[in-house]
Amino acid sequence: MLKRSLIAFFLCLTIFSAMPVMAMDGKEILAKVDRNLQPESYEMYRKLINIEPDGTKKEFVLYSVKKGQDKMVAMFLAPASEKGRATLRLGDNMWLYIPNVGKPLRITSLQSVVGGVFNNADILRLDYSVEYDVSELGESDEGYQLDLKAKTGAVAYDRLKMRVDKKALVPTVVECYAASGMLIKTLYFKDLKDFGDGFKRPSLLETDSPLYKGYKSVMVYAKINKKEFADEIFTLNYLPRVEELQ
Repeated sequence: MLKRSLIAFFLCLTIFSAMPVMAMDGKEILAKVDRNLQPESYEMYRKLINIEPDGTKKEFVLYSVKKGQDKMVAMFLAPASEKGRATLRLGDNMWLYIPNVGKPLRITSLQSVVGGVFNNADILRLDYSVEYDVSELGESDEGYQLDLKAKTGAVAYDRLKMRVDKKALVPTVVECYAASGMLIKTLYFKDLKDFGDGFKRPSLLETDSPLYKGYKSVMVYAKINKKEFADEIFTLNYLPRVEELQ
């Protein structure tokens, strides 16, 4: 009896070990990419650098906070000429607050509050899965290839082609396309860094564009902390007080 039980046990082990492991689908991969790029709610410090064809650089330092999937605020800390300016994103809606100006101004995702190749959608990035569906999934030994289609016409880019590192599950390259099929820009995610508490993500984001030949923009992530915030912070009335959060 014992012998038969052992035979049955090892037979089951053989069968289960031979069964293929269920692979993740595109939606699951994109959800993991989102969480590996940024916590659902956090505060962050980063530097944006615009580089012109002649090598001239202009730098900005931003403090940003995000809550959930559709709320984000970013405030300029430097240069002095921009200090105190703040942007608010609620879903597809965006505003710019300028000290000494009567009320926040509406801005669009394709505009840029810093100039350069990064637009407002890049700077106030929500989770990719909020704005895009996975239309196609490819796989190689090195990683995944996700073709993403915008859920609405309000999104900055109609389609994305995202290459994902298979081990870290973070993007390495993202190509951004207009509805016409024209390549608008390419984003390069580099230098995986541990930001603490086991949170690792690329610390450097570079972009270039065939529409801005010779120009380049870089985003350097210095600090990212998981943190919860009250809904009050993500309102137009709170924009003049964002500096109180630091």
